[in-house]
Amino acid sequence: MKNLDPALQAHLDEGTTTLAWCWRITRADGVAFGFTDHDLTLTFDGTEFEPESGLTASEVRSGSDLSVDAQDAEGVLTSDRVTETDILDGRWDNAEVEVWRVNWADPGQRVLMRRGAIGQIRRGRLAFVAEVRSLAHVLGQTVGRTFQATCDAALGDARCGVDLESPVFKGTGTVIDLLRDRAFTASGLGGFYSGWFTFGTIEWTSGANTGRRAEVLGHDVTDGIAVLTLLEPPVRSIAESDAFTIRAGCDKRIETCGAKFANTANFRGFPHIPGQDAVLRYASPDGGHEGSVL
Repeated sequence: MKNLDPALQAHLDEGTTTLAWCWRITRADGVAFGFTDHDLTLTFDGTEFEPESGLTASEVRSGSDLSVDAQDAEGVLTSDRVTETDILDGRWDNAEVEVWRVNWADPGQRVLMRRGAIGQIRRGRLAFVAEVRSLAHVLGQTVGRTFQATCDAALGDARCGVDLESPVFKGTGTVIDLLRDRAFTASGLGGFYSGWFTFGTIEWTSGANTGRRAEVLGHDVTDGIAVLTLLEPPVRSIAESDAFTIRAGCDKRIETCGAKFANTANFRGFPHIPGQDAVLRYASPDGGHEGSVL
């Protein structure tokens, strides 16, 4: 049960109300935005809630079980605050959302209806629909480790322990020539042999993609020039002379962990678990299948 401000409760008890929806959305990069379905800008808690984006709220879908409650917010792509490029670039993914019910005639009369996060975003030619999920969506996330032969740690995290800031595992380069939308030649990486940065990450330090990271699918060396292929093409086009920082990758095998990183002691997989052939094996007298301990 929500405790309403007496002034807001008195307003709700009247025959006619002046209510509006307001959303405060905080992206992962820390930038906060305010939107409202009212036709004028509303301001409270240091945030301006602007109507220019044309956000319109659906009904709130809520249940008594632990299913994820949701509400849709539909808006147009004509605002500088919400662009199709930013949506494609993932800047709005899992952004924190506060949904307020506000008396637009007196914004001091308001109540926080729910908190959640941006879920699925559907785009059209001129508009988008963002799903606002309740906090219950966290309960649907996988928790715990996976029992598998390969390592389940992220390269360079606390469990892994590899220092990716070391010059051995980190390089800087500049785009020479664009081969495809996600493949290009680069200078500055002559000291690294082919495959060193495969499955690694690249972070753009100049150009249209500045500050964005991407996964490296392949790293080849041709005539002393590095050829890099990204897993996915960036939303913003790569251009010649774009600078980047690139870090080594790992294929999660214990052989790579030891030979490339000398980090076998921190390997987080289970390389000696029996495979499917051992699971499906049955007892037989032909040797090696007599049912004894493997």
